[in-house]
Amino acid sequence: MDLLISQPFTFHDITKLRRGVAELAASRGLHGHRLDDFVLAVHESIVNVVEHAGGHGHFRLWTDNGAISAETTDRGSGIPDGYVNRHRRPSILGNAGRGIYLIRRLCDTADFRTGPGGTTVRLTMRLPREPVPGGHKAMRRIRVTACVRHSFGRFTA
Repeated sequence: MDLLISQPFTFHDITKLRRGVAELAASRGLHGHRLDDFVLAVHESIVNVVEHAGGHGHFRLWTDNGAISAETTDRGSGIPDGYVNRHRRPSILGNAGRGIYLIRRLCDTADFRTGPGGTTVRLTMRLPREPVPGGHKAMRRIRVTACVRHSFGRFTA
């Protein structure tokens, strides 16, 4: 396991953590929409702690076995079952439940452990496989001749 971040956080740390997660995940090979999805899911889990669990928590980010994982932990009163076990899209008219829905949709795995003593949310994304050294070789030059009556029937690729 390669621990990348382990720190407490509050509202004032949200932007810095989001940027740090984006930079570290990108440096480990996550890119494109998968990077965006992971960063947004981490952001949602941090914001949920700040908004619903007393305003502070603890955050960890690490890589292990070809995946990057993030974990937020708080000492709030827990997430109600109606939110944590909902796998369908929340109403656009409602004010709650979108963060958990997004987290589940954006990551490869999202694990919620919650109760009256607090909540731990663990998010995981598989990292792309690294190219095999020497796996990409330059194309060999080959000579192709076509039997054509015109003089432009020969070319080299």
